[in-house]
Amino acid sequence: MEDLLRVEALCREPILDRVSFTMNSGEMVAIMGPSGSGKSTLLYQVAGMDQPTSGRVYLAGQEITGISEEKRAEIRLHRMGFVFQQMNMMGKLNILDNILLPAAEANRVLHNRSKLELRKEAESLMQKLSVLELKERSITEVSGGQLQRACICRSMINRPEILLADEPTGALNKSAAAEVMDTFVKLNQEGTTILLVTHDSKVAGRCGRILYLLDGRICGELLLQRPGAGTQKRREETVNQWLEMMGW
Repeated sequence: MEDLLRVEALCREPILDRVSFTMNSGEMVAIMGPSGSGKSTLLYQVAGMDQPTSGRVYLAGQEITGISEEKRAEIRLHRMGFVFQQMNMMGKLNILDNILLPAAEANRVLHNRSKLELRKEAESLMQKLSVLELKERSITEVSGGQLQRACICRSMINRPEILLADEPTGALNKSAAAEVMDTFVKLNQEGTTILLVTHDSKVAGRCGRILYLLDGRICGELLLQRPGAGTQKRREETVNQWLEMMGW
């Protein structure tokens, strides 16, 4: 697997302190840590949504720090997908049109896919994630788990190199969270690179690697079997034992 994401001595005063790590293409990695440790700040730095005080972030060898906001936005649009805890769907649009929004914006620049091609791609993603029957519904007519799976479709519509997720199950009940994580594991097994932030050891246990952030620094790392391998109970036990050692 080739190096896809590289973070070098990243600082965002006063929250992040010389954070460094790499991700290979095809990995699924969780960032954990107590509230206020800098998890979401780190994710937003990786996404280029904010500029660091110092340090560098590279995506497939291209530095995305130190460039203009316009260029960072272009990279986010075409090369990254983002899943938010609060989902950020537009209430005036149905599910399908919400999913198509990033594709329409990207196509406005590149003109590389017809509206019919985009619609077919969106419907294909919705079929894969078991929400196709909801395409004409408003966002108030579906469950939280269904809506988050639709958000994952939206994040994948531009075929991103990496998928970033900030507490993607944080607003969901237990069963809906499990459905969403099943979706992430399925996408990862198909080759999607995923970096997510979570407080939930069950969620982290579905990943292949966990980074532990404390006081703005990575102070621990746990390697697990590849996502989907082994029993979930055993994975959770391993994660919980490790978190206890880390002072969780």
